Amino acid sequence: MSISHSLSNALSGLTAASRMAEVVSSNLANALTDGYGRRSLDLSAATVGGRGAGVNVDGITRTVDRGILADRRLADASLSGLTQTTDFMSRLEGLIGTAGAPDSLANRVSGLEQALIDASASPSSDQHLQSVVDRFNQLAGSLNTASDGIQNLRQDADKSISQQVETLNTSLRQVAQLNADITMSYNTGNDPSALMDQRQQVIDKIAEIVPIREVDRQGGQVALMTTSGETLIDGPPKQFGFAATNFITAEMTLDSGGLSGLTLDGAPFAPADGVGKLAGGSLGATFAMRDQTLTNAQIGLDAIARDLVERFQDPAVDPTIGPGDAGLLTDNGAAFDPSNTVGLAGRIKLNASVDPAQGGALSQIRDGVGALAMGPVGNSQQINAWSDALADIRSTSAGGQTASASGHAANLMSQIGTARLSADSELSFASGRWDTLRQAELSNGVDSDYEMQMLLQIEQAYAANAKVVQTVESMIQTLMEL
Repeated sequence: MSISHSLSNALSGLTAASRMAEVVSSNLANALTDGYGRRSLDLSAATVGGRGAGVNVDGITRTVDRGILADRRLADASLSGLTQTTDFMSRLEGLIGTAGAPDSLANRVSGLEQALIDASASPSSDQHLQSVVDRFNQLAGSLNTASDGIQNLRQDADKSISQQVETLNTSLRQVAQLNADITMSYNTGNDPSALMDQRQQVIDKIAEIVPIREVDRQGGQVALMTTSGETLIDGPPKQFGFAATNFITAEMTLDSGGLSGLTLDGAPFAPADGVGKLAGGSLGATFAMRDQTLTNAQIGLDAIARDLVERFQDPAVDPTIGPGDAGLLTDNGAAFDPSNTVGLAGRIKLNASVDPAQGGALSQIRDGVGALAMGPVGNSQQINAWSDALADIRSTSAGGQTASASGHAANLMSQIGTARLSADSELSFASGRWDTLRQAELSNGVDSDYEMQMLLQIEQAYAANAKVVQTVESMIQTLMEL
């Protein structure tokens, strides 16, 4: 081997060592960076005319465990959806109340029962009669507040859907642009690893909204499709639409056309449930919350309101009213129409005739809503009738469970509380699974100890090649001195 070849080999070794040091330093600097794929330098022996000619730097390889990454993204979707569900369920439970809470729906009914018992024992006491009126107002107010709160939650869900659809569309456009940039980087001989890191971060954001699978395409590009088979991007990205609703009432549903589902190219994407094959992540969970869970909670609340109104709108309970007259509890001041149950919990009110604050008389609690004159102050017959009506065991629907008024309220609270606990349990499992997959993903990422060992080897290789250059220089200097 000639001196010139020796020098060429050493210089190529110095170049390779320098590039390796650059790659290792990048790995160490990004050891905690989300979406960063560990880099390694690809080297091969260079030959010219069958003789060694140093080392070639063939390129940089970005290393990612695609299997673990795919599983972690599915865990992202599950965790994001359950987090959304648990948050809404906790807020819903707060509206209805928990067992033992003084402002819970069941406690409001129990408080009314006790007030009626106290008034029955002393029907001449205006203080006890006023307590009954106050308890009725508190119960009606709790139903009103819970109903309004449910519609506010549906409004929040609708707003969240709009934001998620916007994020989804923006992210798909970013993936399309990064696909093009990566292909150009390949074609021009540049390293696309940094662009791939960015694309992975964007795809991770999409994976929280909908569960996805990534499929490789030519030129370093990728296609994305949901686990249900809906293609999101394979070339140009799809553009999803959603029309947010500024104000939601109990009557407004997806089925009635009052609320929007997803659209694709202006056409309904999934008329049945609004989300279709994009279900499984936070987007699907939010649709389910807006159109199913919260709607069912409103139905349950309205059933309790109807049950209460009908218990006190019965002429058999209050002989001073006739069929079709408003009873002790009303539909916003009017008699209840059985065909107009939706949203009743938000409209239920105490009859103004028994409430002094609304111009009524306390004696109507003792004598009956439609009493034309004050009866004997010691007569508790009507108060007992109110109390018996409240305790009557009956169903809120055909074939439904029978219970007293407080029992129905407790049952609704129990259903919502059980659903919230179930969501918490599922969230705990999903969180544990995500943590496991995340740790597995990180274990295949940058290992700082390994990178430091590589630095020592690079330092030794650089020093050895530098020593060769120094030796060649010394040899040339010796020749020059001859």
